[in-house]
Amino acid sequence: MRLRNVLALIHARNMEFVRDRGSFIWNMAFPIFLIFGFAFAFGRGDQEVFKVGLYGSGERHPFLQSEYIDFIEYDSLKVAQNRLQRHQLALLINLNEQSYSINESSAESQIVEQLFTSYDREGWQRHIIAGQAIRYIDWFVPGVLAMNMMFSGLFGVGFVIVRYRKNGVLKRLKATPLKPVEFVISQIASRMLIVILSSSVVFGGTHLFLRFVMHGSYGTLLLLAIVSVTCIISLGLVFAARVKSEELAGGLFNIAVWPMMIFSGIFFSLEGTPPVLQQIANIFPLTHFLKGARAVMLDGAGLLEVLPNLLVLIGMTCFFLLVASLMFRWE
Repeated sequence: MRLRNVLALIHARNMEFVRDRGSFIWNMAFPIFLIFGFAFAFGRGDQEVFKVGLYGSGERHPFLQSEYIDFIEYDSLKVAQNRLQRHQLALLINLNEQSYSINESSAESQIVEQLFTSYDREGWQRHIIAGQAIRYIDWFVPGVLAMNMMFSGLFGVGFVIVRYRKNGVLKRLKATPLKPVEFVISQIASRMLIVILSSSVVFGGTHLFLRFVMHGSYGTLLLLAIVSVTCIISLGLVFAARVKSEELAGGLFNIAVWPMMIFSGIFFSLEGTPPVLQQIANIFPLTHFLKGARAVMLDGAGLLEVLPNLLVLIGMTCFFLLVASLMFRWE
């Protein structure tokens, strides 16, 4: 081995990367976007200890000025009560009825009630909501399934098409009677089958040992997974429609992967984050899958309850397929 040859190859590869402007700019810009995103979402410097739910718009209680408590407003009383039932809230205040609810099986709930009543208890009705805490693993399982779908759907299809284009495979396929729509459908069907089978194995295998919560229908969860996988694969086709550089493809896929991993709610709940961030999270397919999957598994939601999430995912899938079909090139 000659050092001169090694250095020459290193220099050539570095120049190839620098001259690929898309990859170079993205590798410089992405960490900056990531840092600013985290700073905006979690850099408020607050030290909230407890979470308290608020419902309604009645007279404000002096307790609401307390420090180190994260007050979360809810539009649905039922949703807020479910959070308290699962120990995700320490206290629920109904401003419309001047009442508050606690979960007696939660130590945090009893502590926060003492803080609440120390300000002013007169005229406020006390309600008790029973329920056991949801383990983090129960909440996190849909996130594991979502990550598996995301990586397999995006990289499993996108990188394959980019490699085919780079190696001239697509150019050869163009000379055959194969139509672009047939090629795309075969890619979607093949990857969807692999992802669904692997996710089913992960779900079933972990459920045998961990016995996580599953209150809803397995059929509804499977339908939600199939639609979500199709949507994510379609998104991968958009990125791979014309790209022939694997380095650029990796950067483009990171545009979708990292924001979805951080802001779709895989590892933590978005409740309590800035409202604008929660609205931005709705543009990601993974967000709608996680909302629907957790509603099915934790709340026992049926098909009608998750239908809005399914419709959004179907709409995104149609849009991504349309864009991919218009941009797709064999060469």
